[in-house]
Amino acid sequence: MALGLLPARLVVVVVVAAAVAGGLPRRAAAGLAVGFYNQSCPQAEDLVLAEMRAMVQQDKTIAPALLRFMFHDCFVRGCDASIMLISRSGTGERDAIPSYGLRGYEEIERIKARLEEECPLTVSCADIIVMAARDGVYLSNGPRYPVETGRRDGTVSMDVDANNDLPPPNSNIVDLKTYFSVKGLGWKDLVVLSGSHTIGRAQCSTFAADRLYNYSGKGTQDPSLNKTYAAELRQACEPGLADDATQVEMDPVSPYTFDLAFYRDVYSDMGLFLSDQALLDDRWTREYVERMADPAASPDDYFRDYAAAMTNMARIEVLTDGNGEIRKVCAAYVD
Repeated sequence: MALGLLPARLVVVVVVAAAVAGGLPRRAAAGLAVGFYNQSCPQAEDLVLAEMRAMVQQDKTIAPALLRFMFHDCFVRGCDASIMLISRSGTGERDAIPSYGLRGYEEIERIKARLEEECPLTVSCADIIVMAARDGVYLSNGPRYPVETGRRDGTVSMDVDANNDLPPPNSNIVDLKTYFSVKGLGWKDLVVLSGSHTIGRAQCSTFAADRLYNYSGKGTQDPSLNKTYAAELRQACEPGLADDATQVEMDPVSPYTFDLAFYRDVYSDMGLFLSDQALLDDRWTREYVERMADPAASPDDYFRDYAAAMTNMARIEVLTDGNGEIRKVCAAYVD
């Protein structure tokens, strides 16, 4: 069918799909705004930063942990703090397979308690998660970008949603782009947000089988993995141990500095996860990796892209205005 004969509605869909594929900024959801709490709780962002600073000074792994926490929250039912809800029957998002090893529950509750002292029933748990992730990046020498607030908290949490909506660490590039597209995010959001792996640690159980010991079920090492790096990983991760909780830095050079090292690692075949290395299997994501891996690349350019991509993710399926609720305690029971 010629393009000129396409129905008007289909043309609109094609244009929107093209915009998403290119990673253009999503339109802000109604009810979200930078400075949403300026009148109702003007000290909110300063209080979140103060709590985050205290926690990161005590344990620097908290920063990347809360960054991952936001990703898990936003990709499952949107950015609504449903990851915080507790299911007595063990069927909530906390209980899902991808949530294994997830940290941040106690830290978000600590920040919430501090905000409740100053501004009772005002600041949502969903907004706290977004602000804490931003400040975790900032406290790791990354950018501190403006965040939109005004989200409200969800009241539904189901493990099946987390099992279906979160991309596994062994995803290929086609699957990754699909997972992101379903959430209204494009290839640029994918490759930019993947750069979050420049800080933090991962358990051997999340990558060792696919990368070191049983690539594609063949009982061999992934041939795309840098051999020197693979030897180092083998010293940490035991073969055949499916639940190996040993921690490995995702960036072996500067694991707690938010920088461009992730892209240099991937370009050098040292991406920890299959999903990291898969970024080289698509023209657009590969070009971005190559550009950021260049020694002359500007961190400022990446920081601008990162702020835009995090803003896009923070707009996924949010609840605002009369939808959802503001909880006094984030970890409420759902059943």
